This record gives sequence, C-alpha cells and structure tokens, in this order.
Amino acid sequence: MACPHVESLTLRPPTPAQSVYREDCTQCFDSIDDPTGLDVCLQCFNGGCAGDRNHAKTHNALFSHPLALNIRRTRKVVVRDEPPLKMSKLAIAAETEADRYDVALSVKCYACERTDLDTADPKLAPVVEGIMSANTFSRKEEVKAWEQELTSCEHVLLLQQSEPRKIESQNLGHCSKCDLKENLWLCLECGNLGCGRAQFGGVGGNSHALAHATESQHGVAVKLGSITPEGTADVYCYTCDDERIDDNLAAHLANWGIILAEQQKTEKSLTEMQIEQNLRWEFSMTTEDGKELTPIFGPNLTGLKNLGNSCYLASILQCLYDIPSFQKRYYDISDPLPAVQDPAQDLETQLRKIGDGLLSGRYSKPDSDVSSGDVVPHQRGLSPSMFKHLMGRGHAEFSTMRQQDAFELLQHLIKLITRSQHIAPATDPTQPLRFVMEQRLQCLSCKKVRYTTVEQDNLFIDVPLEKLPAAEGEEPKYRPVPLKECLDNLTATETVELTCSACGSKDGYSKRQLFKTFPEVLVLNARKMAVINWVPVKVDVPVIVDDEPFLLDEYISKGQQPDEETLPEDAAPAGGAPAWVPDAEAVAQLEAMGFPRVRCEKALHATGNSDANAAMEWLFAHMEDPDIDVPLDLGAASGGGAGPADPERIDMLTGMGFSVPQARKALKETGGDIERSVEWLFSHPDDQGDFGDDAGAATEAAPTQEAQSAGSSELPAKFRLQSIVCHKGTSIHAGHYVAFIRKTVDGEPSWVLFNDEKVVEVVDVDEMKQFAYVYFFKRV
Repeated sequence: MACPHVESLTLRPPTPAQSVYREDCTQCFDSIDDPTGLDVCLQCFNGGCAGDRNHAKTHNALFSHPLALNIRRTRKVVVRDEPPLKMSKLAIAAETEADRYDVALSVKCYACERTDLDTADPKLAPVVEGIMSANTFSRKEEVKAWEQELTSCEHVLLLQQSEPRKIESQNLGHCSKCDLKENLWLCLECGNLGCGRAQFGGVGGNSHALAHATESQHGVAVKLGSITPEGTADVYCYTCDDERIDDNLAAHLANWGIILAEQQKTEKSLTEMQIEQNLRWEFSMTTEDGKELTPIFGPNLTGLKNLGNSCYLASILQCLYDIPSFQKRYYDISDPLPAVQDPAQDLETQLRKIGDGLLSGRYSKPDSDVSSGDVVPHQRGLSPSMFKHLMGRGHAEFSTMRQQDAFELLQHLIKLITRSQHIAPATDPTQPLRFVMEQRLQCLSCKKVRYTTVEQDNLFIDVPLEKLPAAEGEEPKYRPVPLKECLDNLTATETVELTCSACGSKDGYSKRQLFKTFPEVLVLNARKMAVINWVPVKVDVPVIVDDEPFLLDEYISKGQQPDEETLPEDAAPAGGAPAWVPDAEAVAQLEAMGFPRVRCEKALHATGNSDANAAMEWLFAHMEDPDIDVPLDLGAASGGGAGPADPERIDMLTGMGFSVPQARKALKETGGDIERSVEWLFSHPDDQGDFGDDAGAATEAAPTQEAQSAGSSELPAKFRLQSIVCHKGTSIHAGHYVAFIRKTVDGEPSWVLFNDEKVVEVVDVDEMKQFAYVYFFKRV
C-alpha cells in the first residue's frame, strides 16, 4: 500500500543555498554512525536522531513533516599501524566517502508508521539523491577550513603578458637556474620557471623565482604542482608579498601553451603546508619514560574534533563547560529544547547541545572504527561545526576558518551568552565571572581623590620579559615569573601626567587599581607579547602558579576613607552631552609605540577608550583599512540632525542578538557601518542604546530589571587554579591550543589534557605552565 503523504506533499531536492543536516542531529550529537542512524526531513532537510531521544520524531510532531530519509553509516575498519598513503607525483587522488564507509538508506513516514518506503519512487528518488549528493553543513565548513580567504590585487588584474609561446614540457621539468624539480613557480608575465623558497616539511627551494621577480619586476607567479583542472592553484604576488587569486588563470596559462584541463595537482598547496605546520605544534602525549599517555573516558571527559584551525574553540569550550554555572544552565536542566524551525541556527539549542555532548559521557568512548591492537584508541571526538558557524555569524574573524585568538573568542562568547535570553529560573552563566575593579586617582598637589569603578569579566596581566644569559649557540630563555609579581605590577601605584580639575596643578595624579569585589571564577589573560619590528610576537615565559590555594585579600580596595576629599567632576562642554576625549595616558602609550595620533584616537574610540593594549590589538587588526588615517569624525554621532538608522541594518544587528536601541545607537556612532557597529557594541556592553520614541517604555521597564551584583567583597578571597588554555607557536593567530583542566578521575583529583579529540590524564604539568595563555581560577 502506497503512502498517501508521498503523493500529497510537494517534495523538491535541496538547492545549493539550503543547508542539509545529514551527518549529525541538530539538537544532539547522535549521528549517522549510530546503530539507528539519522533521519533527514524530506521537506526542510533538518537532521534528527532516530534513537532513544528521537529528535526526528519531535520535529515531525512540531512541524508536521512526516517523511524522512534514514541514513546509517558503518566505517570500514582502518588499521592504525598502517602508514598513510603517500602523495603520488602524478596526481593527488582524494579519498572518497565510499572508500571509507558503507551507507544504508531507507525512507520512513512517521504519520503512517512505515519504515520501508521505496527509495526508487519517482517522487522520492530525486530528493534522496539530492540529499546524498549535496554538500553537508559540516562539509562546507571543512572545505573552508583548508582554504584562506584570498583576494586578487592590481598586479594580477592588470597583468601584461609577453607574446604567446608554447613552453615545451621538457622545459617545465626543473628550475631554470638549478636542478630542483619540485616547488617550481612559473612567472605569468614572461614564462620564466624558478624554484620557490624552502618550505616547512623538507620542501627544498633556492628562491630563484623570488630573485627573478626582484630583477625583472615581474610580480605574479603560479606554482606548477598546485594547479588543478578545476582552476585552483597557488598564485603568489611577489610585489605584494602575499597569496592571491587569479580569476583568469586559464587564459594566463594558455598564453604559455599550458591547458588547464590537462593539469593534475602533484604537490601540497601553501595553505595545506601552513595547516600542517600548525598541527606540528604538538603538546606532549607521552610520559617521562616515553610511554604514550592512556586515553580516559566518562562524563566530563569528551573531546572535540578539530575542524581545521578550530583548536582555539575546543579549548575554550572545555574550560567554560567545566564551570558549574555553565553546567547548570546548559546541562542540568529539565526544560525541553526550544521549538524552533531551524535548531542549528538557535543559540540556546546549540549551547545545550554542546553541554550534553561534553558533560553526559554519552559520546566519551574509544573509536570503535579504529583497530589498534593492544593500545586503547582515542575518542572520535564531537564535531562542533554547527556551533562554530552560529557563534561566528556576522563576525569578521570568527566567521572564517582561520586560526584565531582563544582569549578573543572567550570574550566574544561571553558577550553572546550575556545578551541571550535567560528565562527564570535560568540565570546568566557568565555572572560568576564578573567582578568590579576600583580605580583611585589622587592629585599629587591638593591630595583630593576620585574613585571610579568598572565591571569586568577578565583581567589582562602583563608578564615581565627578562632574558636569561644563554650559552653560545643556544636560544635565550626568559626568567620564570611568579603570578604574584604579575598581580603586584597590575595593582601598583603609578603616576599620570594630567592637570588637576580642582587645584589646576600639572604635577599629575597617582593612580592605582584594586579589586572592589572578587568573582567566583577569575579569568586571567597572560600577555607574553614582544613587539618586534612593529609586529607582536608571542614569547614563552614560564609563569609560576602553585597548585595550592592562595589568597588575594591584599588586592582588595578599602574604598574612599572619611578623611579623603573628593575631586570635582570635570565640567561638560556647553551645548549638551560631553564631547568624547581620548584617554591621555592610553594615547601616550600608543604614540610611544610609533602609532600616529589619528590611529590612536580611532582605536581607543573603537575599544572603549580605556585600555592601550586592546587599542593596540585593534590597530594591528585594522592596519589595512582604507580609512585608517582619516581623522575620527564624531559629528554625525553626536549631532542632533542624524536621521533614523537603516531598518535593514538594524534587522541585521538584532539578528545577532542585540536589541533595537543598541543597534540604533551603534549605527549612529559608526556612520552606519555594520562591521564597525558590531565592534562598537562589543566595546560598549553596558550601553543600553538609543531608545528614540521608545524612551518612555524603556524608562518604565527599567525598574523591573534587577541588577545582579558582580562579585563579592567577602574575605578571605582564596583561589585555586582550575583550568588553563595553553598555546604553542609564535603568534596567537597560529600554532596550537589545548586545555588542561583539574578533574576527578577514579575518585582522585587529577589534571586532564584536552587536545582536540584526545583526552588523557597527565602527571607532569610543567609544560602547561610554560605555555599557559588563559587561566581560570576558582574561588574555594
């Protein structure tokens, strides 16, 4: 008997623009590799698990989508001891899914309770084929992971080639200046063939292509072994000293008699070699006697798969979900998941999916598809591709697949979560991270004081860089620095050269910052950066942190004393709101680094006008902005004649989780630029925005919102190191991140290393102290 729903429903194959969730459930990490497989909706292509949780059935009940394609996949056994296939000199053959997996398909109808519908049915077959041939959601992300976002340049677009001629194949076999037969670069202007620079991984090179470019001023070259029939290749502009895209590559190669369709890729691309180099920054997975650390499994011990440059995300998520407030908010919760049409695009759903995946222990088990003899294999690891795409949406950096700064990601996630809905009795899980710092200014002449406070969820600590004497031929090492020394420097009294608003003295102020309250979880970012030739380079300075609890009582502020006289507030300029004035001390610090004043003011305005370090990072990230040297113009933002913000742009910002008033204010402050508006919002988290006609409603609503206190001033304030994010590499935007977390293993406290999908118990924690980048201290 035929299913009536097949005939009555309009079914169409997925379009290239539609996401097809055919690998794992959008609401949990059950996948096509589970015994019951995954059900993909034939109407909206949502993926739902078919096992005990049966999110596919829930989807059908909510949206009346009865038809689903069940996909079950079993992996062909791989022997771990077998060496990987070597790259062929003739061509690189990509391993297909059919080479690795056996796949079983069936179509079911939830309304008819049938699981045996004919996949060859004329109405079903095109949809089934479309689902199976479409790029999955995670596949699209993985493809991006191995590609950089490259652009063209004027030297490629205006390329003038010499007269056409055919370069004989024997002349394409080796460098024109030496005998190297690989890493060969063809000058697209004159047809010269030269070897490239020596590359990571033993790829030789004598830089004859660079020498030719320097002598002839011919800037654009293509790497012969990287050319594919599809038209992709490594194109390098020596004039720009950067990788580029050539949209007319086929025509440019044809000028030298090289037919694109006949080419085969025979060498790794520059991007592949860069990723390989990042992955080589490995943390020790062996004991002192050389034995491999044994994987451990269970609740709170689940690894995350590296999507290609996503270790920064995995390490931060592991540390966040170790915090009790995150566990309570996104795992120990009985409320049903939100009933939304597209769960993959819902932040609440994806945060709870991550919580269930990491904490339940459901997925923490050896990879059964790997045969490794007597050695226990590591976990397969959960793929956080849906969450990564969602949290990076609209962000200039996190929307890409490049390596990112783990601490910047932490700040981004905290802001996203803070702005998301927390319906009672649920609370904001980032609240335990918040505390208040109090700054005391005292005029050196009249002794009057001013106290100001700022709420924070993290602290930057600058680590002193002091090189130790090194033996001849050895790299110098840095003096180990106690954590207390860093905190002493942070809270030390300093002199600020400002004119006193009370007595007019130019002797300056003494300034000191201390804790007004302490958080439940204190997050510290250890800045170990040296600026070399105006480029920030990370150096490895060991920071000594004891495993035992320690007190921070000496760093608490006593507040204004009865005998202290308060400085008067600075007068506001005539005509209304006070004009924005860049922080003089921060400007001086940035100018001392060599930045022009215009750039200093722009950076401080974009980052909240308080921290020279944050402004410096902003400057390094915006060096290439075309308007970087255009003076800051706040007339449109502060004047009363600015028209209403574009509704479409307001919609884009509200779609990222911001309120309408916040979006309106940000657009006014940045001249309507979306990217700068997002940066402005992240830099002004406490600004409620421009309510316009809604001001009255906002005023009425304000009293009902009770402000939660940030931190506690109760003493003693005793903290213990709970987890850290470690980094290896010379740049925070490259290298490799891992997390070390204090866990309970077999009833005993122990340090556990989370290295992507690898989860192992460790004994020696000296290495983690050397490479620590972000610290999480728990109040005990």
